[in-house]
Amino acid sequence: MSGEHMQIGEVATRTELSLRTIRHYEETGLVIPSARSQGGFRLYTEADVARLMVIRRMKPLGFTLDQMRDLLDATDRLDSGEELAAGEREALLERVRAYEQSASEQMEKLRTQLARAEEFAANLRERLDRVTTA
Repeated sequence: MSGEHMQIGEVATRTELSLRTIRHYEETGLVIPSARSQGGFRLYTEADVARLMVIRRMKPLGFTLDQMRDLLDATDRLDSGEELAAGEREALLERVRAYEQSASEQMEKLRTQLARAEEFAANLRERLDRVTTA
């Protein structure tokens, strides 16, 4: 096997995704192994790993598989190097901008949730300190 391809186990380690999750993303068409070994093992490239990292980053922000697919389609087309009509290019960029905006909004919601969780934990610590020192 050449050094440019990785088996699914290495990809799982690098992406911190389970084998099952990677296979699920393959079944749903979000990522397709770039090749197969003679023994039939999935082989991935750095581009495949990068694609999985995009998916991994979208998941905790609440994006659906269809949204992930849509964003990946838009970025694939923008990155393809193929000549795009100005209107088509702008439409793709607008799709990516919409996802960036949505991600920013989700991050703000998560920051609020984290602040509330930290406040809650601090209140519990104070309560425990009062009870155990009384």
